Amino acid sequence: MLASVPRRLLALLAALMGVLMLAAAPTARAEGTEAPVRLVIATAGLSWEDVNASDTPALQCLADHAGLGAMNTTSTTVISTQAQGMETLRTGYRGLAEEAPRTSGIPSPPTDQWQQLPVPVVELDARGTVPAAELATALSGEAIVLVDAGSMPPHNDRYRDADLAALDARVGEVLEAAGGCTGSALPRTLLVSVAATDLDTLAPPALGAVPSRTVGLQVAMDTASAGEALTSGASKQSGIVVLTDVLPTILTSHGVAAGGIIPGQPFRGTAHPDPQRLVLDRSLAARMVDPATVPALGSWLALGALGVVILLVPALARRPRLAAAGRLLATIAPLALPAGLCAGIVPWWRAELPTLALTAVVWAGSALLAAVVQLGPWRRHRAGPVGVASALVAGIILLESATGSRLQLSSPLGAHPISGGRFYGLSNHLFGLVLAGTLMALLCLFTVVTSARARVAWTLGAGGAVAMVCLAPSMGADFGSGLVTIPTFGLLALLVSMVRLRLWHVAGLGLGSAAVVMGVSVLDWLRPAEDRTHLGRFIDELLSGELLTVVVRKLAQNVQMLTGYWVLALVVAAAVAASVAILAPRRTRLHRLAALDACHPVAYRVRIALVVGAWVGYAVNDTGPVLIAAMLGLWLAHLPAILPDPEGGESAVQGATVTAR
Repeated sequence: MLASVPRRLLALLAALMGVLMLAAAPTARAEGTEAPVRLVIATAGLSWEDVNASDTPALQCLADHAGLGAMNTTSTTVISTQAQGMETLRTGYRGLAEEAPRTSGIPSPPTDQWQQLPVPVVELDARGTVPAAELATALSGEAIVLVDAGSMPPHNDRYRDADLAALDARVGEVLEAAGGCTGSALPRTLLVSVAATDLDTLAPPALGAVPSRTVGLQVAMDTASAGEALTSGASKQSGIVVLTDVLPTILTSHGVAAGGIIPGQPFRGTAHPDPQRLVLDRSLAARMVDPATVPALGSWLALGALGVVILLVPALARRPRLAAAGRLLATIAPLALPAGLCAGIVPWWRAELPTLALTAVVWAGSALLAAVVQLGPWRRHRAGPVGVASALVAGIILLESATGSRLQLSSPLGAHPISGGRFYGLSNHLFGLVLAGTLMALLCLFTVVTSARARVAWTLGAGGAVAMVCLAPSMGADFGSGLVTIPTFGLLALLVSMVRLRLWHVAGLGLGSAAVVMGVSVLDWLRPAEDRTHLGRFIDELLSGELLTVVVRKLAQNVQMLTGYWVLALVVAAAVAASVAILAPRRTRLHRLAALDACHPVAYRVRIALVVGAWVGYAVNDTGPVLIAAMLGLWLAHLPAILPDPEGGESAVQGATVTAR
């Protein structure tokens, strides 16, 4: 059996590739015909919290007859500006090309993609007097009209109410000249707030700081999807779109393609009983989640920090009752992470005190999971509760991604629509938690599962499940995690099988993971452009000759995170030291860890896979330091909870079978 492990790994890789290819297989899509976009009304600083029937009747009228989206306008600066947004409408890329850093991936000089349109382009300035006659004349022909309706000041500006009323009046005049918001004469119209603010509206003293409620999701409307919530292939989330989606929406409606690769995807409408309530919820949650996250998660995680201190201080760990309390606190601490990720089950942002509401949701979810951890039959083993807690962390994150990432949007540790790095699937910090949690769960399981055959089976089963969720385009859709998961669990399977590790084993795992990832990526690329994920877009970049640029940009982002965030640099340095220490416990005088290895030598093999997976993950992902931080945090909490007592290793594993393997 042991000699057949490499062959079993190859068979598992083949089976995994087959399943993932079926999941990514191209599907037929009915082609619909949409009216061409004829009118684009651009503003800045307009959120869904501003739009209502009493204060903005014209905007509300348009909202009643359009598809609605809360739009991400992230740019290359902390506060996106109207100048950046207006250029994005033309180029499809975020920010001003001439000011963007070289690592941003924004082509310079910029390309005006509106030149691809087969109709004339008319630009009108409606920041003061609305040129109604010129607008009506332009729309009477075949032209597409871009109207600059002006911008809004920050929410803490004392003149904002008056400016909002003035903007609404200008939009009303534009709509009236175009045929009226309720009339059939109104051509297909987009209204988009292209940036969080216009710097010209900020007083000079405010330029050095982010004004209150300046950074947030913006208004997007499309009359082609009346009564629906907007989405796109870029966000894959109902009610969420991205500013870079506006250009492909315009081009696609006119039946033309962009000159080159652009990141956005066309708007699409999705059925929803109350689209305006949805986009308002999206906006409120996105704005409130950051200030509420630290008290919500930190208040629970602080208990775990106390538990770790108790377990790592010998004088405290020698006291049985105190040590038991420390193990309990350290074990349940990471449960706040999946609880926070799924906090969107409850609309906490609607509460009068949203921070307190989110904290209550996180504590309730964490307490429920803690009950599962502490009350099951596994509690009779020292490693049992830790193994179940780690499995819950990894399993809940995987389940949330496997079911479409519907809960993590604007939740603690989830996808943040304002930053716009990712809207679905597994981000690097979530993958780090999954990888660390799964390996810790296996370590704990192997304290009672002593058969090499069973250990290999559990490793391959867990690794296959993680890889499937991470790579499937409809689930995790994460390119980098596939390059990490397969080698990590393949290596662990070889180590626990007691097969002598050879160079060709390592090479085969690397090549096999690359083949699986590339195969799934190609099939994802064969799907319609609006259905592709990050996997298929990688093939686009590969075919366009931008592979080297992409690799250099991701490496630069990794380095920039270390140089720009000193906390992450310290975390990575600590992870390097920890990696050395846990692989050489005797030399680094980690006597309790060495005692654990004496009782269960398989623990050392799991740590080898952990270290390999962590640093391969760091190398192949653009936010590697975040992945390292997530893995370090979970193991820092759970490893002390399974260590032997300060004196005597055998009491650490009460109820477990001591094995020489």
